[in-house]
Amino acid sequence: MTDLLKTDLCVIGAGSGGLSVAAGASQMGADTVLVEAEKMGGDCLNYGCVPSKALLAAGHAAHRPTQLAAFGLSRPATEINFSAVHQHVHDVIKTIAPNDSRERFTGLGVNVITATGQFIDRQTLQAGTQKIRAKRFVIATGSKPAIPPLPGLDKVPYLTNENIFDLTTCPEHLIIIGGGPIGLEMAQAFHRLGARVTVLALAFMEQDDPEMSNLLLAQLREEGIDLRTITAIEDIHHDADHGYTIEHLIKGQDHRIHGSHLLVATGRTPNLSALNLDAAKVDHDARGITVNKRLRTSNPRIYAIGDVTGGYQFTHMAGYDAGIIIRNILFRIPSSVDHRAVPRVTFTDPEMAHVGLREDQARENHGQDLRILRWPFSENDRAQAERHTGGMIKVVTTRRGKILGATIIGPHAGEVIQSWQLAISQKLNISAMANMIAPYPTYGEISKRVSGSFYTPSLFNEKTRKMVRILFRMLP
Repeated sequence: MTDLLKTDLCVIGAGSGGLSVAAGASQMGADTVLVEAEKMGGDCLNYGCVPSKALLAAGHAAHRPTQLAAFGLSRPATEINFSAVHQHVHDVIKTIAPNDSRERFTGLGVNVITATGQFIDRQTLQAGTQKIRAKRFVIATGSKPAIPPLPGLDKVPYLTNENIFDLTTCPEHLIIIGGGPIGLEMAQAFHRLGARVTVLALAFMEQDDPEMSNLLLAQLREEGIDLRTITAIEDIHHDADHGYTIEHLIKGQDHRIHGSHLLVATGRTPNLSALNLDAAKVDHDARGITVNKRLRTSNPRIYAIGDVTGGYQFTHMAGYDAGIIIRNILFRIPSSVDHRAVPRVTFTDPEMAHVGLREDQARENHGQDLRILRWPFSENDRAQAERHTGGMIKVVTTRRGKILGATIIGPHAGEVIQSWQLAISQKLNISAMANMIAPYPTYGEISKRVSGSFYTPSLFNEKTRKMVRILFRMLP
């Protein structure tokens, strides 16, 4: 027998975005139902951000002893216990999990239903034996690994982000298909933990500034990671005795590579199939659910946030979307998304962070009315003290100093980029960054130095020197 549950708000999906909406709505007085068939915390906690950063941290720690000689130190070679690394990753997940747990959200007043949600009409969701009729729905079902139709891939076992963190032994030779942030992060982590790593990709870091991403790729190659820009994969074979054989083309030439493990990291696709969106009259396509600037779908009762909309696939964007939803649904305050200053970080070593427009995008929008500012980490005293001098900051402004974008490759780039996100979102001029008081010595001081370079041509020239000499002659 099916029961009908009437509620104010029903959230479908217990990832970071859905949890933020459910917690906020319930604590602010809305009768809230949360529907989730799988693990609480979604992809980020269980298969994405948390385990990947925990594994990267282990890789960075394993790499650190190789850098000791620069400080006049030495230590015996590091022994890597990969089973213990696996335990570390899952201990981190276990430590964070209570924040996302069913028990916590039940304690906040949320009615958590463990079932797959499927719309049966414009205002009703079927979840197990429960029919839910809500005044408003929020779809936050996230995304899953996108698997490309490569020859032979459907006939072999392979790893994705959903199962690679279950490995208890380090791969002898990990082959990664995909040259984006996830592929490169995993490449560096596993290489530093003892694996030989080869990455095959049609292009590397194609969403990022080529000048900056090339610095990162050079670092990864210097460490010994084999990065191959290919034109096609022709076949993928696997057998228990010899592992994987991948036949591929590079500039028209046939190549073959053998490996023990295969990771597919070729992007994400939205989780839509179980929702029966046609019954709810919600417009969607293969890229995701169609939403307007207020995150409302074609059905005015239903909103969608995060990866499922096909937009920015970042945990922090799902959290940002949740705030937009709270204002629109709970308080009836018209709020629209603003994507001018969305930051992103690739958590390799060194990190690469970006916000705003790349140089090519800025030139397309503003023509030649640009100033390109650069400052190397080798000119940062903290970087020199800690021997982390690789990389630089690159800032794009108009000739009047309007900040259009910033990219950083270097130590703690993900932290340093945050002041640039604030500057762009608040429409600050480069003068605001140049006049910032930066504590010394910090990595963040590089932001002040690059901003100050905007004024170098106008301050340190013959015209200025003449003016200063005249002013001094006028002094008593």
